[in-house]
Amino acid sequence: MNKPLAPNDFEAYLDRHENKDLLRFLTCGSVDDGKSTLIGRLLFDTKLLFADQLASLERDSKKHGTVGEEMDLALLVDGLEAEREQGITIDVAYRFFATEKRKFIVADTPGHEQYTRNMATGASNADLAVILIDARKGVLTQTRRHSFIVSLLGIRQVVLAVNKIDLVNYSQDVFDRIVADYRAFAAELGFERITPIPLSARYGDNVFARSENLPWFEGPTLIEELETVDVSRDLNDKPFRMPVQWVNRPNLDFRGFSGTISSGTVQVGDKLAVAASGRVSAVKSIVAMGEDDKARAIAGEAVTLTLEDEVDISRGDVLSAADNRPAVSDQFSAHLIWMHEEPLALGRTYLLKLGTRTVRASIAEIRHTVDVNDLSEKPADTLKLNEVALVHVTAQEPLAFDPYAENRTGGGFILIDRLSNLTIAAGTIEENLHRASNVHWQALDISKGARANLKGQKPAVLWFTGLSGAGKSTIANLVEKRLHSLGRHTYLLDGDNVRHGLNKDLGFSDADRAENIRRVAETAKLMVDAGLIVLASFISPFRAERELARSLLQPGEFVEIHVATSLEVAEERDPKGLYKKAREGQIANFTGISSPYEAPENPEVVLDTASVSAENNAETLVSWLRAGGYLVSSEDWVI
Repeated sequence: MNKPLAPNDFEAYLDRHENKDLLRFLTCGSVDDGKSTLIGRLLFDTKLLFADQLASLERDSKKHGTVGEEMDLALLVDGLEAEREQGITIDVAYRFFATEKRKFIVADTPGHEQYTRNMATGASNADLAVILIDARKGVLTQTRRHSFIVSLLGIRQVVLAVNKIDLVNYSQDVFDRIVADYRAFAAELGFERITPIPLSARYGDNVFARSENLPWFEGPTLIEELETVDVSRDLNDKPFRMPVQWVNRPNLDFRGFSGTISSGTVQVGDKLAVAASGRVSAVKSIVAMGEDDKARAIAGEAVTLTLEDEVDISRGDVLSAADNRPAVSDQFSAHLIWMHEEPLALGRTYLLKLGTRTVRASIAEIRHTVDVNDLSEKPADTLKLNEVALVHVTAQEPLAFDPYAENRTGGGFILIDRLSNLTIAAGTIEENLHRASNVHWQALDISKGARANLKGQKPAVLWFTGLSGAGKSTIANLVEKRLHSLGRHTYLLDGDNVRHGLNKDLGFSDADRAENIRRVAETAKLMVDAGLIVLASFISPFRAERELARSLLQPGEFVEIHVATSLEVAEERDPKGLYKKAREGQIANFTGISSPYEAPENPEVVLDTASVSAENNAETLVSWLRAGGYLVSSEDWVI
């Protein structure tokens, strides 16, 4: 127990306050379960509100309050005007308070299904979850969804706060029934501790003080549980990991690697490995801002490490203990929480951010989705807003990672849309799929350059994109004939032809279109490696898929050719009668009619087929290739 402090002993007070341990927790649950009111009660009862704040709360309660003449404590947290008008939480609100025993940072997260992504954000840094349930309503779907996400994000300590117990006459039967229902559901979630507490956030029953209205309850009050629960993560006992945030090079005599230690400890002389390259060196010094060089640093500290050897290290690399390294792979399984209104498209390229590293990646497979009501697993070919699934992720570069259960920083990632830059999903890595760890490139004596020089040409992919009926296949065919007559080595990949063999199992959904282009791009890449000039004629309506094809090749090897024709002209031609069928509803997801076409923004070549003949367009392209050096042998362009 803390000893009383002498009057005016401010240094002792500050020292005691500074050395209290910190608990990060969140409140979550369904809409209107009283999350914001509970946090307001905690702030009010810890006397952290100034007189002007209380006066402002009284005024706001009269304007926005939902509890009659009383002060609406929820308004202390719901700061957005839209939140006050609707009486719901939208954004994540963080608040700080302290008691004599502990400091707290609490995240008030939204209960509305539409803002589940914000709830996941609040849970990602929390040690404990206070899951609220309205005593009148019991366990709801959103209660189950939030509990599953809490479990998924590694929180193992839960307080089950059965709120508004005053509205059911402080009934023990109601409380016991809700607790039994929740425990039955949560049995498979892996929580280490569930502490049920009946309370009334509005009136303060069992929040700070034990309530006379609940004589039958013998458990702790909420604040007693928060002050005493053990949520230590033992991060210092885990293997050393530090994602490199910045290469610190202030002058020629100093080169350090800065970052925050996510787990483990490090001291001068320790052997560290660069996870991706495997290079090993010893720690020469440990530098922290405003301090002398340190002999040792622990998890959570931001430091700069210098090494004994000159090692190639850059932002995004992970420094690890040399004798206990993370997995390095471009394929892994993960649980994914989808956070965007537009569904997931299998095979589409997104940006994946893991620690300080950002790479291109795609979801190769959905193993199953999880029904939050009963935790059952169901097959799926896409993910919609707020759905959770076990997926297989394929990155375009190997990543260093740990399973999320072992290291949150090393195993948690987000997906970002490449065009809008919005975060569209959050993931937790389960395991390395191993497929990439035991498959290596076979060294070949004959290179791409040797093959291309033998053919007297620069290998490339001529990617024709445009609406159906624009003239892509006609021009591509004429160009190949012209190149053939010049003695060049070519192959034409046509959108219709590949669907008779390579891609005959694919339909025309957005996900299937993405996979169609991915397979074609990989095939074209192999043909370029053989030294060929590949002509690919595909509608390829989405910019992201065309960018994926470009990213597989070396600079200058991908030539995007926009066969530009208006929808009206293309539909007027309609050589295969497809537009007519699409207008009649016989063909679903038809580009230009019921599915969008995203025109290239900066193509290498634009061919206008509305006013220029196919023959002249073909000759224009051949001239462009000749001027660009694609039709002559050269050592300079081979990489």
